[in-house]
Amino acid sequence: MAGVLAGATMVVHFAALLYIGLGGFLAWKWPRSIFLHVFFAAWGVLVNVFPIPCPLTALENYFRRQQGLGDLPGGFNEHYIIGVLFPADYIHVVAIGALIVLIVSYVGAYLRWRTPTVAAK
Repeated sequence: MAGVLAGATMVVHFAALLYIGLGGFLAWKWPRSIFLHVFFAAWGVLVNVFPIPCPLTALENYFRRQQGLGDLPGGFNEHYIIGVLFPADYIHVVAIGALIVLIVSYVGAYLRWRTPTVAAK
C-alpha cells in the first residue's frame, strides 16, 4: 500500500509542478484562480531557492521509508526532473524559460481582465 501512496504522491507532485508552471494561463479563463496560483508559484520559488522542505517530497519520502527504500536521492527535482527530463547543465535555461512562461501568463491574464468583453448578441 505504501508503494501505491508513494506513486500517487509523485503524480500529485508532478501535477502541482505543472500548475505552478502553467496555472497562470487558467486565470485567462477564470480570473479568480490567479490568487491560488500566486500562492503556489511563490511556494515553488521559496522551496527551490531557500532550504524549505517541500511537504509533497516529505510525504513521498515517508511512504518510501515505509517500503524500506529510503528518501529520494537529492530530492524530487533531482530524482525525477534534473538529468531526466533535461540535462543538468541546462537548469538555468529551464529556470529562465519557466520565469518567462509565468510572466507571459500573468501579463496575458492582466490584459484579458483589463479589456472589457463584448456580450454576444
